Amino acid sequence: MIQAIGLTSNPRKELPPAVDDVSFEARPGRVTALLGVPGAGKTTTLRLMLELQRGRGITYFRGRPLHRIAHPSREVGVLLSEVPGHPARTIRGQLGMVCAAVGVPIRRVDEVIEVVGLVSLRDERLGTLSRGMDRRLGLACALLSDPHTLVLDDPAGGLSVTEGRWLHGILRAHAAHGGTVLFSTDDPKEAARTADRVITLEGGRLVADQEAADFARTRLRPRVAVRSPHAARLGALLAKEARAAQRSVEVVREDGNRLSVYGSTCADIGETAFRHGILVHRLADETGDMGPRATLPAEGLASATVVTSALLASASATSTPTDDAPTDDAPATDEPATAVAATGAHTPDEPGPTTEARTRPAALPGARDLPQLPPPIAVRQAPSPLRPLRYELRRATGVGTGYLTAITVLVTSALLSVFLARIGHTPQPRLLAAWPRECPLPPAALGAGLLGALAFGEEFRHPALATDRGTVPRRLGLLAAKLLVASVTALALAVLTVGCDLEMLYLVYGRELVGVPADWLPLSASWIGLTVGCAWAGVLAAGIFRSTTAGLAAVLAVPVVVVPLVQKTLAGPSVRKAAGFSERLRELLLMQWPFGGARYIAAGARLVAQPVGGALMLSLTALLCAYLLTTLRSRVR
Repeated sequence: MIQAIGLTSNPRKELPPAVDDVSFEARPGRVTALLGVPGAGKTTTLRLMLELQRGRGITYFRGRPLHRIAHPSREVGVLLSEVPGHPARTIRGQLGMVCAAVGVPIRRVDEVIEVVGLVSLRDERLGTLSRGMDRRLGLACALLSDPHTLVLDDPAGGLSVTEGRWLHGILRAHAAHGGTVLFSTDDPKEAARTADRVITLEGGRLVADQEAADFARTRLRPRVAVRSPHAARLGALLAKEARAAQRSVEVVREDGNRLSVYGSTCADIGETAFRHGILVHRLADETGDMGPRATLPAEGLASATVVTSALLASASATSTPTDDAPTDDAPATDEPATAVAATGAHTPDEPGPTTEARTRPAALPGARDLPQLPPPIAVRQAPSPLRPLRYELRRATGVGTGYLTAITVLVTSALLSVFLARIGHTPQPRLLAAWPRECPLPPAALGAGLLGALAFGEEFRHPALATDRGTVPRRLGLLAAKLLVASVTALALAVLTVGCDLEMLYLVYGRELVGVPADWLPLSASWIGLTVGCAWAGVLAAGIFRSTTAGLAAVLAVPVVVVPLVQKTLAGPSVRKAAGFSERLRELLLMQWPFGGARYIAAGARLVAQPVGGALMLSLTALLCAYLLTTLRSRVR
């Protein structure tokens, strides 16, 4: 069950709030429609319910607010917009990422694909899907964790009649198994045809909460659809006869040869056409659009009042009373303010209660136990992904960008090494790394930095972890997974680059240029540290600035900006040097380094002491601190 109480969005400067004090409930085993014209506040209401937008109020999903549910994605399936996936990713790859994010087995993908009818399209890319197929994929993502509740924003928007019927059949089947379904729509006929209960919003306020049969009777206008080659003449005759008989009949001329007649019947229209010899091709009763809002009947208002009273009573039971003293809004009296508000009923001779009377907490018994304002709604980040390493591996391998980048780096590095060998005057270490002195970074380091920047930049551009293209969750587990995958990728790229360069130099120039340098150990450590450091810098910078371009710019800023600053600092006057660092460190720990550990310690110290190494360490430290600071700041908010 969904219980929404007092949902109110924050004011928009001098404009009224988009949603103002909306309370309703959606019961399990039933399909509930949230109806309203565009701009009525349907999407804002759903976002307030899901804690994606700041405001006031509270929503209970089976008795618990969303932020108190351990795994919200397993309780509530959400579809608010198009599927935020990479256009080059396949349907199966996208659902595999979602499986890792919500913590369900990968075999669930095939089950859901079969349910939504995407078996033949499982290997299609998201960028090639039609609107109907995208809606099916969005529904598959919502059903992937087998949630009890479905919250869908205009799920049938842009679908054909056949696709819409299929979609509502799926929603009806989910409700038949005991689930709760809430969807928004701006089509009153769709709401009356597919929902069990219709909640109507107008101007951000709740104006009706009715059963579908009552809604169709009180809020929809029945009409007669007429098609005739003489539609204009027939319409004029119908209007003339209605005026003569003093009957309220409205004739609306549609496109082509069609008429919509309100306030008449098929029999009356058929008799008029027969008397005047007018050929009629079609004559059928239909449910028309919503007419102007009228006063609801007594039974409709009574049911809405009872629902609101029950919601407010449950809120008073779950909230902690702030004070037993009376307030200005709720006088301390033992008698109810009005009989209608207390019982939800009234006599037929009395006018029904207004919307304000039905939704105002002060007019209800027990309202003095409620706070004057609903509790604030804070935007909370979902704990996702539940399996970060598995999610990151599927993200990195599901798109060909990484493979294309690696191939480009290897080919560029091999050709550049051959060119540098041809012109000469290039040291062998730089020759093997294809690193000219004029370039700030070698191709392998740039490629590793780009792949690292894509690791987080893709999340913000195609946020598969966000419910509605919102903020990507800042989790240390997700950061650790991205750093680990980026490290392995950079290490493989560093090794493959040197191997390809050696092989290319051997094929072109023979054994002359493929000798192993004497100081290969510190050179290898420097090379690996450079590529891994660039990858980490790309990951951290893209996570902080939420952009792939910013991540790559941070990688380039290390040799262009930070290295000259470090060199200028190290070139200053110095009276002491760090000679004998490894020996003093060994004496401090009172132990002998096994397997020649002092040699490795000295190599690491020399690596950090280099301008590029020191600048990279400094940049990584600053970026990591900035990322942790922004993460803690978002959690505090």
